[in-house]
Amino acid sequence: MRDEILYLDRNENYYGPAPACFDILKNADISKISCYSKSFTKGSKSILAARLAEEFDLPENRIVLGYGAEDILKQAVQCYLSNGAKLLVPTYSWWYYKAIADEVDGVNVEYPIEKGENTFYYNVDKLLDLYRKEKPGMVFISAPNNPTGNAIEEGQLLRILDEINDAIIVIDEAYAYDGFVERANLVRKYPNLMVVRTFSKYFALAGLRIGYAVIGDNISKLVKFTNRYLGYNRLNEEIAIAALDSGEYYKQVAEKMAADRKMFTEELSKFPGFTVFESHANFMLVEIPESVKEGLKKHLDSRNLIIKFMNEEVLNHHLRITLGTQEQNKELIEAMKEYFA
Repeated sequence: MRDEILYLDRNENYYGPAPACFDILKNADISKISCYSKSFTKGSKSILAARLAEEFDLPENRIVLGYGAEDILKQAVQCYLSNGAKLLVPTYSWWYYKAIADEVDGVNVEYPIEKGENTFYYNVDKLLDLYRKEKPGMVFISAPNNPTGNAIEEGQLLRILDEINDAIIVIDEAYAYDGFVERANLVRKYPNLMVVRTFSKYFALAGLRIGYAVIGDNISKLVKFTNRYLGYNRLNEEIAIAALDSGEYYKQVAEKMAADRKMFTEELSKFPGFTVFESHANFMLVEIPESVKEGLKKHLDSRNLIIKFMNEEVLNHHLRITLGTQEQNKELIEAMKEYFA
């Protein structure tokens, strides 16, 4: 049995950040800690915002920085959702989506993510029907979605963007594992669109809490609402830029995770009654027989292997397994095989 607990229930990236990120920490100029950012002297909000603007070939005022993606989601809702206004959120989604509207006395309306044979999917027809009926102020789309792991097809997304033109659409791409998707460039065409990303998952910097959004023309109010006039965390910005400069490292990690998603699908599908759902994220959702839930949890806990046993209204006999390193993933599979032997 392993000595230390392995937490494969928080969707963290166990490969860790690129070596260049550690170089920033080792060689940090400590004089910066006592001084505010001087980016304003160059007409900029921050070195990270400027770098992201360069990545997307957009003006810097179309980049919003925050304390992780959740901070940006929260501020967007507080900025745009008034008392009694409605927020459309997907079913089978992160609990925070369903709580965030409450903070401004808004109203949640759930639209369906539906279960297929081995994947979940967005039901765009029903989403649009609800939009016409409920007239929400904001619509959240999670791609990939937590905890189901499904993405949204590009054609489906474009249909949504074309038909929803009087509400703010927020695409939460916290779990996107393909680097910089061209999706962010859709803000050029759709002024009510906001694409949110984080450095927590793909870049393995969850502890630094760095998030950003790329926004359309009609969301300029959010820039003033979220503005930090004294700048951002100077050291964190440099680390984030080092991550952006380490594309090859993260590409290799993403390839390992893709291989392990395939491995998990093949191995877990061999267990009786298990259904493994297709995932585009750094976790897998697995439906299991209710009868094995308690015993399997005790078995894995006793081996210091912690995965998430879902206990929600609609997902109550499911596992959500965070992808660890390839060695950690094999260790988990072997422990599960031992239970079913």
